[in-house]
Amino acid sequence: MDTENKVNTQRAIGAFVGAAVGDALGAPFEFKAGGLYSSTFPERVVGGVGEMAGGGGWSPGEFTDDTQMAIALAESLVTNHGINSADIWERWRAWASSAKDVGILTRKALSAESHDGAAQAAEVSNGGKSAGNGSVMRNTPIALFLFTQPLPVVIEAALAQSALTHNDPQAGFGAAIHAAMICAGIQGADMFGAIEDALELLPVEARETWGPLLSDAWSPSESQLTNGTVWTCLAQAVWALRTSSTFEEAVT
Repeated sequence: MDTENKVNTQRAIGAFVGAAVGDALGAPFEFKAGGLYSSTFPERVVGGVGEMAGGGGWSPGEFTDDTQMAIALAESLVTNHGINSADIWERWRAWASSAKDVGILTRKALSAESHDGAAQAAEVSNGGKSAGNGSVMRNTPIALFLFTQPLPVVIEAALAQSALTHNDPQAGFGAAIHAAMICAGIQGADMFGAIEDALELLPVEARETWGPLLSDAWSPSESQLTNGTVWTCLAQAVWALRTSSTFEEAVT
């Protein structure tokens, strides 16, 4: 393996492990108000001496259902050498049958034996809401598997995995932008430039929604977004990247 491939491989591993660590770090705050980090972790946890905390049904250091679904997605991508919606569906259903927790929308979708029409039915059952952050949270393997492919291929795959459980196109747009950014990061390219690259390939409504949220002018302190939505999830993640210089700063 040449030096460039070694570096890219390490970045890919870092992306997946980093996502899992961030998920575990955030698990105690799931469905809670903001501003609780300092009181929960009075001492540094990442690279420090503090202890991980559990909460919300999760043990200290345990990552959530989103990372568990990401692992199943990764296994499917490797086994099938690409997106196979039926296989992903069966793996997720098998996982959900004994999972500690499954998101409400995702559980509704996975209750169907076939993925055909499942996301649409789940959206109706969920009061017409399906723009949660779950399909972005589990999305990292798409970029890891396809970062050497043309961006349209990456975006198509991200949209496909998102649509299995999240019928709202905005959830898919978020996953597509997320995948594009990770691909750029693995290759040492401009991750923020990848936002524009993705928006160029997505429908115009994606730019109208995501352009302002992912710009360098956006700040969570001025946001009225609802916690748990795809918009809040990705906007805050991009803001954290823009305003931090280390992994620890970004996730804390």
